[in-house]
Order: sequence, then C-alpha cells, then structure tokens
Amino acid sequence: MKKTIISAILFFSVFAFSQQQTTDQKVEILLNKMTLEEKIGQLNQYTGDNSATAPITINSNKKSEIKKGLIGSMLNILGTKYTRQYQELAMQSRLKIPLLFGQDVIHGYKTTFPIPLAEAASWDLTAIELSARIAATEAAASGIHWTFTPMVDISRDPRWGRVMEGAGEDTYLGSKIAYARVKGFQGNLGDVNSVMACVKHFAAYGAAIGGRDYNSVDMSNRMLWETYLPPFKAALDAGAATFMNSFNDLNGIPASGNTYLLRDILKGKWNFQGFVVSDWGSIGEMVNHGYVKDNKEAALASITAGSDMDMESNAYRYHLEQLVKENKVSVALIDDAVKRILRKKFELGLFDDPYKFCNPEREQRELNNPEHTKAAREIAAKSIVLLKNERDILPLSKGLKTIAFIGPMVKSKRDNHGFWAVDLKEVDSTYIVSQWEGLENKVGKRTKILYAKGCGVESKSKEGFADALLVASQAEVIILSIGENFNKSGEAKSKSNLQLPGVQEDLIKELQKTGKPIVILINAGRPLVFDWIADNMPTMVYTWWLGSEAGNAIADVLFGDYNPSGKLPMSFPRTEGQIPIYYNHFNTGRPSINEDKVYKSAYIDLPNSPKFPFGFGLSYTTFEYSDLKLSKKTMKNSEFISVSVNIKNVGSVKGEEVVQLYLRDKVGSVVRPIIELKDFQKISLNRGETKTIQFTIDNQKLSFYNNALEFGSEPGDFDLMIGSSSADIRLRDSFELVK
Repeated sequence: MKKTIISAILFFSVFAFSQQQTTDQKVEILLNKMTLEEKIGQLNQYTGDNSATAPITINSNKKSEIKKGLIGSMLNILGTKYTRQYQELAMQSRLKIPLLFGQDVIHGYKTTFPIPLAEAASWDLTAIELSARIAATEAAASGIHWTFTPMVDISRDPRWGRVMEGAGEDTYLGSKIAYARVKGFQGNLGDVNSVMACVKHFAAYGAAIGGRDYNSVDMSNRMLWETYLPPFKAALDAGAATFMNSFNDLNGIPASGNTYLLRDILKGKWNFQGFVVSDWGSIGEMVNHGYVKDNKEAALASITAGSDMDMESNAYRYHLEQLVKENKVSVALIDDAVKRILRKKFELGLFDDPYKFCNPEREQRELNNPEHTKAAREIAAKSIVLLKNERDILPLSKGLKTIAFIGPMVKSKRDNHGFWAVDLKEVDSTYIVSQWEGLENKVGKRTKILYAKGCGVESKSKEGFADALLVASQAEVIILSIGENFNKSGEAKSKSNLQLPGVQEDLIKELQKTGKPIVILINAGRPLVFDWIADNMPTMVYTWWLGSEAGNAIADVLFGDYNPSGKLPMSFPRTEGQIPIYYNHFNTGRPSINEDKVYKSAYIDLPNSPKFPFGFGLSYTTFEYSDLKLSKKTMKNSEFISVSVNIKNVGSVKGEEVVQLYLRDKVGSVVRPIIELKDFQKISLNRGETKTIQFTIDNQKLSFYNNALEFGSEPGDFDLMIGSSSADIRLRDSFELVK
C-alpha cells in the first residue's frame, strides 16, 4: 500500500494539469516534455509472458524498457494483480506515462458468449450490444483497457477460418452489428466498465483469395467501397477508438503500408481521430510480401502510410529514430501518432489514476456476476438456428422417459467455449456448461439420459458404434451431437474440406437404421458441408459454439423453453465447389432460371443455390405475412416511402421472427445485385397475435457507388421484397425513383 501511495505522489508531481485544460492541451504539454526515444516508445507494443489468446514472445528486456518509457502498450497481461505490477513499472519511468493493456476479448472474457458469427445469427442488435457490454465490464474489471474487436470483415468464403470472428456475408447486417458491438464495448469511454474497441481488419481481409488466411486480396475500388468498407464506417460512426490494419495486401499494397487505406480513407476522408495499431507482426511481414527489403524500410512505409502503433514487429522500436536522423521520417509524423495514443490514455482517465482499472474487489465481483451468466444463456439460445424439423420432433416432450445422448460433443466443455476464448488459467473451467450437463439440468430425475460417445470428432475408428447402437435401442429419442472441434475454425484455420471430419456421418447412417427419431446438433465455427445429412435427416439444429452457457441454452431450445429464432448470416454451400457463394450476387447475361442449364451460367452437376440460404432459420411456430402497403409508388431523392406489412403468428406457440426487407435496383449504370438486404426487424409474437411492421425506404437505401466512386441513387424501377429469408420472399411490390 505504501509503495502505491509513493508511486501516486511521484506520478502527480510530474503532471500538474489544470481541469480547465482540454485533452488536446494536456497532450501538447506532455508531448513537449518527451524525447524522441520516449515518443517512439509510445508507438511500441509488446506481449506479456503468459499466453492468453496469442503466442508468447520472450524478451528479457521488457520490464527494463517499460521503466525507461520505451513501451506504450502491452497485450496478454490478464488480471488486476499483473496489470498493476506492470503499471507500477511504468510509474518508474521518467515521465510516468501509463501503459495501455490490450486483449483479444472476442466473445466474452470469463463469461463467454457465442462466437461472433453465431451471435450474428441472432439478428438481435440489443442482445449483441449487451454481450459486448458484459465482456467490456469483465475485461475492464480485470485491468484491460482495450479489446482487439470487433472484426467487421465481410466474408463470402467459409473456407476462411476467421469467418467465425465476424458477422457473415452481408454488408447491411454487418454494419448494424459493427455499430452495436462498438457501442457495447465502449459505453461511456472513460468509466471503469468500458474498454476501447479496435475495429479490424482494415481492410477487405475477408476476401482473401482461396479463403486462405493472410492471403492476397484483389478487387475493384467500387467493390471495396460498396461491400467491404461500410461496416468499418459504421463502427467509426459508433465512436470506435482504434482500428487495426489487416495482414493482407490489397491490390498489391500490404495494408500495413497502404496509404490509400490508412491515410487517404481512414484519417483523411473519414477524419478518424483515434489511432491505428498493426496486427501481430504485420509491419515486419511486409518484408515477406516483397514490398520492402527489411524492417527499417517496413517502419518507413508503415509510419508514412498511417499505422501508429507497432504490435510485435520491433520495426518502430529499433528503426524510427534512425529514420528521423536520416530525414526520411519527420518528427511531425511521429508526433501525430503519439498524440493519437496519448489522447486515448487521457480519455480513459489513466493520467488521473493509472491504477483505475486495478481494483481486485471489483474484479471478483464482476467475474462472478450471476446476471452475466443469465444473459449468456439467453443470447446463446437466440443464436441457435433450426435448420430442419420436418416431423415436428422438436420441441421434445417433457414427458419423455429415456433419451439417448450420443456423439463426440456431448460431454465436451472446451469446444463449447469456442475459439478466441480468453485462457483464464486462474479460473476453474467448471463454469462452462457441457451439453450433457445442460440436459441433466433441464430434465432432472424425470427422464433417464443414456450416453455413448460413438466416435471421436476426427477418429476413423468405428469401435464405439456398437455402444451407441445399444444405447439408442433403449431410448425413445436420440440426440446426436456432432461437428468440428473449436480449434478447427479461427485464425490460421483455413480448410479446403468443409465436410464433417472422421466417421461422424457414418455414425448417423447407422443410427438412422434404428428407426428412432433423431435430433442432429451440429457444432461448428463456420458453415460446414453436410449435404447427405440435410437430405436424409428430418431434424437438424445448428448450435455453433455457444460459449460458457452452451449446454443450458441448447437444452432450452430442445425442450421448447425457448423457441429458436436464429437466421443464418452466411449462405451454406452444397459443396466446396460452389465457394464463394453469397445471396446478393450480380446477374449474368445468361442467368439460369428454373435450373435451366443449357448454355446458362450454371453447374451441370448441382443447382446454383446454396443448401441453406442467407437469412434462413425455422421456428416452432408459423408466421403469416400479409397486407404489404407502400405509401407511394414514386419518390424523389429528397423523399421517402413508408412500407407496412402485417405479421401474424398462426402457430401454436409464442415465437420471434426476423422480418427482412430486400430491394433490387433493376437497371443501373453498373450492374446491381439481384437482391440486397436493406432493413430488418426482429419481433416477438404471441400465439394468434398480429403486428404491423413499419419500414422506411429513403435515398440512402437506394444509393450505390458507380465506377467513378460517386455514391448516389439513379432514377429507375425498384423491386421491393419482404420475406423470412433471402430465398423465402413472401410479399412483393415495386416503385419508381424519379428525378
């Protein structure tokens, strides 16, 4: 305690800021006190010595460099005990500038929520913002100031493992989710329950060629602006404090040194006032790209382009000072980067109290908050997608006497936690609810649950089949939990084969022979290919990786305590040969209509359509769409059209429906997608209840980028479609935009 008081006295003796001074004035005062070496130190980020979500880089000089003021930020330092220890080292530096502590808090800290792609399937912006708020609260209570999320990359290729980290294939949905996540994480930035968001990866990383991680991206600027940049702009509009550049090169220029992306667009046209951090080692990786010859040239290219902080390349640490002396980098350029970083440290309140986020009592309270667990269970249930339920096997009857719970995922805990989960070594993992535990919690002693593993996830052995068949023969219904392990999707987890691994499909075929009703649970971090199962099994539930409350949430859906409402944020292919596949594609001069394949743009061996389309998801009830009305049939740029539609729950139970509005611009100066999501609402309806849903179509929804990168609308005819998915349009109308 005495040591802390002395540190605080020393800290405040260096800075005598007035409350009347603005943040920018305080930054200038501090900047004028700094040596060039100390300035460059603020641009330098190191990892800690404990693996949390990233590799460990051993550097015995870390602590001494912190004391010298040569490090501005650390990542992978978890818990108030350790963040305080490192912050105390920073308080021994000449100017006592606080450290920033960053961390990959991708889908929760201790309380783990569904992976981001699964959460996107909820189409519930309020729930998505809440999960980010809880994650921020727990992370901030553990000493973290900054999370490297949300990932807002649009991706149309499920071979790319990082699809699990984003919001899917659609720009409109992705933009809405990006905004919600930034708001959730940042809250009122500066309070003790908020962390800075870091929007990544800037830009177009999700379009990596071949779905191979870190690979090149080659696209037109029109495609970049219309499809891939809007979620980043939405995140910026939400107040995002930081951005992270991507690993890929874009049209031949690595993002780490891409002036067009970082300086012209982000800091120029968009007037971004926060700072840009590189991805792990990405500045140095420009050498491998063949864009620069060494780390010194990499530092020059990156600082010139507008990347402010170097994560783990050491390019700035060891080369920027020499580049200044050689008059290749101006001090003004470095000052701009330093100011951006210092400004955020002031906004977080770290200059008022460097130990503001180091309260162990708050840490214990927030990491064990029962309200967080409750929210995780509810959001996990919202993220589950019902793919098939032909024989109304679901929801299961609570009067069942015996259930066979079979499969390699039944008793797993770590897989439910998902990829990119924070590795809290000091926290007991028993808080993660397995599917077995969830089912036990649900049925209690009224139903007997029989277990058989059947096979391993990737095993080629069928030795467990006999045990599975024996268990199945004794039960009224079979629940079969299959899929891929958590570490088969995520960063550096690109795959060319998206089929179920091992002999899992063979196990299904054997169990099908029993004639018993079977419920298939598919656990994965991306769209998988399971064409035979989709064609032959009547009941399928896509459970993704749902987080620490996965078991309870799945049980809630299986027994109808929660009526599934998830909708797919990505198209599911029939086979890898269709990839990339997405709903809002352009038409061709020879479109295949009604599966006509004769000299048409079609495959001769399968349909063009996906197995499960974007926006698809079933419910235990049925919704009727009717009475589509438009306030007018012609509109000018300055006007808008009001759209109303009635939705009625004509089924037997309460349910939620995502009502989706799509548009098609029939003729344009550049070809336009055959269908585009332009709005949606998620509503809850009791049995027999009807609600009138209102949408507004304005000029923004009709605008696009032409080849001159001018954003605007063009007069002409538009189709309007309202439906339950991109392929299930219930109501149609049209209108005209006039000059």
